[in-house]
Order: sequence, then C-alpha cells, then structure tokens
Amino acid sequence: MPDISETAPDFTLPRDGGGSVTLSALRPGAVVLFFYPRDDTSGCTTEAVAFSGLADAFADAGTTVLGISKDTVASHDKFRDKHALTVPLLSDADSDICEKYGVWREKSMYGKKFLGIERSTFLIGSDGRIAKVWRKVKVPGHAEEVLEAVKSL
Repeated sequence: MPDISETAPDFTLPRDGGGSVTLSALRPGAVVLFFYPRDDTSGCTTEAVAFSGLADAFADAGTTVLGISKDTVASHDKFRDKHALTVPLLSDADSDICEKYGVWREKSMYGKKFLGIERSTFLIGSDGRIAKVWRKVKVPGHAEEVLEAVKSL
C-alpha cells in the first residue's frame, strides 16, 4: 500500500469506450485516482458525477481524473452513458491494482464480512509520487476537496 511521497504503482488498464490507460504515460501531469466500489450505486454515482462536473477545472489545473473499480468495461460504458460521465472509468477486474493501492479490503455490511473496494482517492503529483491520500471517503464535497488539493500542488 503506497503512502505519501512514494512512487505510485504504475499500471495499464482497459477503459470505458475501448482502449487503455497507462498511468506513467500521463506524466508530467498530475493524476487523481478515485477507487469506488460499484458502477451505478448511489454513492458511486454521486462521486463520479461530482468529478465529471469538475472535469474542466481539473484539466485547467493540468490534472487527469480517473475512476477505478472492478466493474467490466461494458458496465462502465452503461454507467457513463446513463449519467453523462466525462471522466475515464478503468476496469480492474482482477483487483490487481486495487490490491497494489491497498483499497481491496475486508468490509462488513449487516453483520456479514466480505472483500470489496474501500472508497479511496490518491493524488499523484507530476513526478509520479503520491501527494495526498483520502481513505474511507465520504462523498459529499469530496471532489471539491480534491480539486483544492490539486490547486495547492
């Protein structure tokens, strides 16, 4: 699990709409990775819509925003189209990247334990190092808080 000032684990993942994204290819720009549990659920939809709504502000700050979940590319395409999302959604179907970033965790709901993605966001600076980490994210106001952190890089 990478921490602040460590180099972010690199990856290439398939994305909505086809093709793939390689993290290191986005340098020297900064990158926001937001890991979310599942397409088209209320919290995940709210979060993805918020990041999409601020996409121009992130772009103006030289920052790429990427959403990552274990959902398939086909699921991402439906999610994107249904909610007019503008941030790329990457599929980590095998949870390899989720594990590298330490977001694949034991969770519990209604007394049952299961493995799933802990909603987390990583801000990666232009040097490829992690500048800030948010774990156990609460969605309201989160995208705005991340944007403020980007502006202070």
